Amino acid sequence: MDLTSSSGGAGDPRQIEETKPLLGGEMSAVEGGKLGAVPCRRALLLCNGMRYKLLQEGDIQVCVIRHPRTFLSKILTSKFLRRWEPHHLTLADNSLASATPTGYMENSVSYSSIEDVQLLSWENAPKYCLQLTIPGGTVLLQAANSYLRDQWFHSLQWKNTNLTTQEHENIIVAIAPLLENNHPPPDLCEFFCKHCRERPRSMVVIEVFTPVVQRILKHNMDFGKCPRLRLFTQEYILALNELNAGMEVVKKFIHSMHGPTGQCPHPRVLPNLVAVCLAAIYSCYEEFINSRDNSPSLKEIRNGCQQQCDRKPNLPLRLLHTSPDLVCQEATLSESRLKSVIVTSNEIHVEVERNNTANQKMTASAGNDSEPNLIDCLMVSPTCSTMSIELSPQADRILGCYVEILKILSDYDDWRPALASLLQPIPFPKEALAHEKFTKELKYVIQRFAEDPRQEVHSCLLSVRTGKDGWFQLYSPGGVACDDDGELFASMVHILMGSCYKTKKFLLSLAENKLGPCMLLALRGNQTMVEILCLMLEYNIIDNNDTQLQIISTLESTDVGKKMYEQLCDRQRELKELQRKGGPTRLTLPSKSTDADLARLLSSGSFGNLENLSLAFTNVTSACAEHLIKLPSLKQLNLWSTQFGDAGLRLLSEHLTMLQVLNLCETPVTDAGLLALSSMKSLCSLNMNSTKLSADTYEDLKAKLPNLKEVDVRYTEAWKNPP
Repeated sequence: MDLTSSSGGAGDPRQIEETKPLLGGEMSAVEGGKLGAVPCRRALLLCNGMRYKLLQEGDIQVCVIRHPRTFLSKILTSKFLRRWEPHHLTLADNSLASATPTGYMENSVSYSSIEDVQLLSWENAPKYCLQLTIPGGTVLLQAANSYLRDQWFHSLQWKNTNLTTQEHENIIVAIAPLLENNHPPPDLCEFFCKHCRERPRSMVVIEVFTPVVQRILKHNMDFGKCPRLRLFTQEYILALNELNAGMEVVKKFIHSMHGPTGQCPHPRVLPNLVAVCLAAIYSCYEEFINSRDNSPSLKEIRNGCQQQCDRKPNLPLRLLHTSPDLVCQEATLSESRLKSVIVTSNEIHVEVERNNTANQKMTASAGNDSEPNLIDCLMVSPTCSTMSIELSPQADRILGCYVEILKILSDYDDWRPALASLLQPIPFPKEALAHEKFTKELKYVIQRFAEDPRQEVHSCLLSVRTGKDGWFQLYSPGGVACDDDGELFASMVHILMGSCYKTKKFLLSLAENKLGPCMLLALRGNQTMVEILCLMLEYNIIDNNDTQLQIISTLESTDVGKKMYEQLCDRQRELKELQRKGGPTRLTLPSKSTDADLARLLSSGSFGNLENLSLAFTNVTSACAEHLIKLPSLKQLNLWSTQFGDAGLRLLSEHLTMLQVLNLCETPVTDAGLLALSSMKSLCSLNMNSTKLSADTYEDLKAKLPNLKEVDVRYTEAWKNPP
């Protein structure tokens, strides 16, 4: 910030002047403690409009003179015993402090104790000096030149000016018109943050700050380049939460940002709100994260269960005290950590107890043909316990406010896909995932994702890449966030199975990692889990005979399970009849045939010899894939001009690995389904004419299908040489 002010002289104020040695130029001896009354004058204000940038810190010479009260003290403070000390002074918010608190500046000088600030300009006075009058003495500051001296003078004057609350509000109201088309600069953001913290119920917050924050959320492109804007937005939302209506006011503000229509017209609002929420949630755990190397490992988070632990919070957390640049560092601990570790910090006491005995029992030995009883293993609750975190009341309010905002955001249908995508990588610190209150509150958001029928939403429940846990793992039985005996897990499995995830790969993953929870939930009558177990038997996912018998026993223990198992047995008998050797080798369905027509035809006899099936120009969809995968000898399949899509293509790629010829001309398949064809190593001929094939996917398929000889990619992005 620049101030228009003065110094004495008409020359260039930045020019370095000839100076006396700092200890050479002595001023008159102080007699009878009258230094404050020595004749002096302030430098006259110049009319040349000189501007000075306010200082935050700098090097300067310091001399402190105490007012003598006795004859001895008069001698000790005489000019002959006076000395100057070099210090690097910092103009903090409340006081003038030294980087090396020794000597004169062992204790900081508070601005409230400074009675007067003057420029020394009498004859024979030390050059470029300031005089600070404090109770019981005087502080002299000597700069290197007049310009630097004037900078210190105006900076101290600015810091020493205590404005009333009403004056603060008047300043904010006066500045408001300048912010109609501009973001507030960093210094102004700090000023606004301070006002939000100290006066959250001020009318200025609602009347002046609201349009400023709305503009920030609508137009800001990157909080990383302007972190003070993010901090100001955080403090503004907290100030709204402090009002009588609390979260209702925050909810109305978010609704005003979204707008009354079903589609928000401002694409930057949601990413900016999520960024503010993530930064605020991180700030609640920052003190603990930075205290020492005590972050839980990902293995602890995956395998552990939350446990209560008593502690007493010491220091309050506040958003403004965090670093402006939000840096989330994920510390990976070695697996050789102690089994019992107690970590103490200013904010959080943590107890970690690890015991992998239960996990070892769950894992069958490599040479053992029989697997342990999974139901019995599931009944043994894991003894591995992760961290129990308790925050200070202030941090608790901050956490509750911003998790509630995430809940509000998840209620908007148009925002939910983008929100799910932003949260899919789990952008929270591991400490938050170990905090029972956080995971319990966030469960509402995950439930909203699991209830959304759109694949782009509920697919974000899965991990963002192989080898990394997603929300599906964290909220499944045995996961750190599961607190409902698997109800949310069953909902997630139901929506994923109802989408395009009824695949052998997905079932195999459930069988390897979550078979015990699936069996337990099926035992309790959960229809989704009963269907899962039936599909595992139907697709031959389970190889071990003992485990198959356990699954059958589980299914027969409930009415719904018994009914679905009987239907499975009927389908298996029909499948054996369908796959019995005999029947035609070639078959073509009439045009306009439907999925039901195909199912009726295949149930009418044996098709064990069927090698060539043409469904061209019919009305079949991806639903017919469940019937096609039952044809063991099928080598050629024609789906030209049908509505067969990505979901069916994924299912075919997992079961018809011996398929040699596939015609997908003029079908609605996309890269998402075509990439699955890379597992069909026997493909020799592939027609993708007039599909949504991209050039990258085409190159990927060519590299992964070694037997591919004939390819038709005309009228696609990969068609390089059109006629």
